[in-house]
Amino acid sequence: MSFDEQNNAIEREPISAKQQLSTQFDLDSSEWFLNRELTWLEFNRRVLHEGQDSRTPLLERVFFLSVVGSNLDEFFMKRIGGLKQLVGAGVKKLSVDGRTPQEQIYDCHIVVQDILKQNQMLEKELKTRLAEAGIVLMGYDQLTKEQKTFANNFFSDNVYPLLTPQGMDPAHPFPFISNLSLNLLVKVSYPNTEHAYLNRIKVPVDSGVSSRFIKIGEEDLYVPIEDVIANNLDLLFPGMVIESCDFFRVTRNAITERDQEQANDLLSMIESALRDRKFAEIVRLEVNPDMSMPLRGLLAAELNINEEKDVFEVEGIMAKRHLMQIAELDRQDLRFPPHQPVDHPELAGDDPNIFHIIKQRGSILLQHPYESFDTSVERFIKEASRDPKVLGIKMTLYRTAKHSKVIQYLIDAAQNGKQVAVVVELKARFDESANILWARSLEEVGIHVTYGVVDLKTHSKVIFVVRKDFDGLHRYAHIGTGNYHAGTARGYSDLGLLTCDEVIGSDLTELFNYLTTGYTLARKYKKLLPCPNFLKKKLLEKIDRESKLQAEGKAGLIQLKTNALEDKEITIALYKASQAGVHIDLIVRDSCRLRPGIPGLSENVRVISIVGRFLEHSRVFYFRNDGKEEYFISSADLMKRNLESRVEVCTPVESPRLQALLREMLDIQLNDRHSCWEMQSDGSYVQLQAQQGEDARSSFELLIKNAEKRLKTTHRMLLKKGKAALKKKK
Repeated sequence: MSFDEQNNAIEREPISAKQQLSTQFDLDSSEWFLNRELTWLEFNRRVLHEGQDSRTPLLERVFFLSVVGSNLDEFFMKRIGGLKQLVGAGVKKLSVDGRTPQEQIYDCHIVVQDILKQNQMLEKELKTRLAEAGIVLMGYDQLTKEQKTFANNFFSDNVYPLLTPQGMDPAHPFPFISNLSLNLLVKVSYPNTEHAYLNRIKVPVDSGVSSRFIKIGEEDLYVPIEDVIANNLDLLFPGMVIESCDFFRVTRNAITERDQEQANDLLSMIESALRDRKFAEIVRLEVNPDMSMPLRGLLAAELNINEEKDVFEVEGIMAKRHLMQIAELDRQDLRFPPHQPVDHPELAGDDPNIFHIIKQRGSILLQHPYESFDTSVERFIKEASRDPKVLGIKMTLYRTAKHSKVIQYLIDAAQNGKQVAVVVELKARFDESANILWARSLEEVGIHVTYGVVDLKTHSKVIFVVRKDFDGLHRYAHIGTGNYHAGTARGYSDLGLLTCDEVIGSDLTELFNYLTTGYTLARKYKKLLPCPNFLKKKLLEKIDRESKLQAEGKAGLIQLKTNALEDKEITIALYKASQAGVHIDLIVRDSCRLRPGIPGLSENVRVISIVGRFLEHSRVFYFRNDGKEEYFISSADLMKRNLESRVEVCTPVESPRLQALLREMLDIQLNDRHSCWEMQSDGSYVQLQAQQGEDARSSFELLIKNAEKRLKTTHRMLLKKGKAALKKKK
């Protein structure tokens, strides 16, 4: 069933034959733009499909179901929360695609309800499949007598001490319900009386003691913790009658002035005088289907939400994000084949000094998670921290691991007498508190910590090293598309460039002076294209250049790989290039405003999305430029907030051998017939299937194999070279 048939959310008037033949389109018209929120939800349909796909290993299917649950939580917290703020503030301004904030909420709710139905169907199927594989998820009432005893004892020892029943009566006002917490609403009464009392119990998930699913005995048998609590309420309310017990969960608006990661585009529409007012503090109430209407109404009233619009029934397991616990079970037979990132071929030799390698062999392109983060990026900063010839290290820090080696190496560098400066982004979504702690730890050892430029989020990923080589000072750098987080480097596909290019080094000196002072002055960059002042302008110029070359009879080609295409001006520029005859390939992971395949407007545009084993996160921009090809990697997505409200870095990749690696990667993804979805002009997607004679493997599999092949080839060459040297010596 198509996206239009399911929710009517991106439906547009049919294009007339006359209009199809015409190249005269009003490119400001809302009909040529898809809605950001709806296309992001469409991305989650594709993620959900990975869980529905029988080709996906069983525990990986559970993983994708969990990811959809987590994504929807964030969607309500950020996007629906922001839209509700607009409604509360009385904002009537239309989105680029012509919707009011309230219309967007309504359309999103329709799609979400459909996704929730599919989630539940998938949950039922996966429970059956898991049971067949020896992993059983069941309710408390399905346990044997012995198993119930085990569960009850676990409850008494590990859960009961953590519980705090909260009464709701004139002496006990309605309690504060924390965001995304799972709760029991318990109705009790004294024996032989009619008056009932309501109580809220917060389920202590993520307490450090209790997990969401309690393992019963030695086998893989799991019971939801809330079910065990619900069947031991006599300990919490001794001597009372348990009249009902229901589950509920609240999602709060997570948008504040301090945290605008996902919604500064929405908040910018609200006048500053209104920003501090709290609109739509609660954006969603989830309840089990059996909860009575009076209790639903009571919760809705106390939480100040609309009972008809903001209450969602959840079949099966509530807060499906917690299924990650099951997805992480140690059953390799139910997972993708093991993947161990390989060493980068250029870094796999015997040379102990990474700076010698970079200087002698030139820039190095890193492809994560296919190539190791540990033996490339972490090695780079580790050696910088210890190398006596390294004088200074500068770095941007947006997100890193809880137990970060990168942080420790920076501390080591400072203690080894090197000048260290770190630009810490305190508003990195969901990592604010962690980054504050890191900043304090760094400052305590004498590291210069700054927080970037006022009103701009520092989203660039750069390590900058100044080293005194035998022939003078040289600047070395790592510029990446992903965060300095060892964990995500194993699950996200990202790119990085290790380089000692003198011009890039000079540009980075300017960039860090800008970041540590906040002064723009008349800074000039010869190779780097940073945001907010350069990248968007240059991209628009390069897109226009392809159109002009096409007009001269030189076949234009633009290929852009990004997480999202949301910026209106970039979208219009691509439409114009298509009208000029330029072929355009867009690899867009999630949100995409552009509608491909419209005659006279975008028939030269192809939009695909790759969804599968790893999260696509790298950004690559390619322009044919009449044979003088240009390749760039970037930390910035093609979104207004990235291009205009952040400090981002886009760097050229100029070496022919590195360009060949990027070309190989792009071609593999553009020809994927396993994990590739192609967008239709109405915003729906069709998953491509391998035809006879085509490779049915996913691009993830092929990129893994290619990385392994490159390393093996290097090892053979080194071995051959070693044998030749030994023979010559003899």
